[in-house]
Amino acid sequence: MFDIGWSELLVIAVVAIVVVGPKELPKLMRSFGFYAGKLRRAAAEFRRQFDDAMREAELEEVKQAIESVRTETRSLTDEAPLGQPLMVEKPATPATKPAAKAPRKRAAPKTKTPAKAAAKRAKGSAEPAP
Repeated sequence: MFDIGWSELLVIAVVAIVVVGPKELPKLMRSFGFYAGKLRRAAAEFRRQFDDAMREAELEEVKQAIESVRTETRSLTDEAPLGQPLMVEKPATPATKPAAKAPRKRAAPKTKTPAKAAAKRAKGSAEPAP
């Protein structure tokens, strides 16, 4: 919110000590904190009331949408014969569908070359048997 650094706070503290005096400074800070708290509480209350009003307005919009769907459904059921199922229009689909991605194939396991296998066998036979 405010961009106040330590150097600005130090200047404010020095000016407050010079102007108010060291004896009255604790009283001044206490009253400043009291009024800052009152201001914060008032801002929080205002925000809560604003959020409640927005929630209530959204709730009214949802109620109107539900009521319009109910009236449309009633008019459709009144027009449909009793023996036939109720037909409702399908929602519009996009003209182009994205292509389905092909599943990835697993890589074939690495096979040893005949030269590596022979070298491994030769290395194993060079060791003395127990």
